[in-house]
Amino acid sequence: MKTTLDLNDALLADAKALAARQQTSLTRLIEEGLQLRLRAQKAPAKAPRLPVYRGRGGLVPGLDGRSNKAMLDAADQE
Repeated sequence: MKTTLDLNDALLADAKALAARQQTSLTRLIEEGLQLRLRAQKAPAKAPRLPVYRGRGGLVPGLDGRSNKAMLDAADQE
């Protein structure tokens, strides 16, 4: 489909130069840019995942994990 675009002269010059360096057409370069923007709009933002320890073991028997003082005292012993 043919269409007409009004582009900033400097932007058009930069786009033509990039297309020439990449050995592609200006049309293809514009299509790729539009596809990237459209995909970004559709993709939901992913929330960062927090690391989760899945190892075995646990606290030393008798250590109360709900007590900051107990945990700090245990850390000082080692």
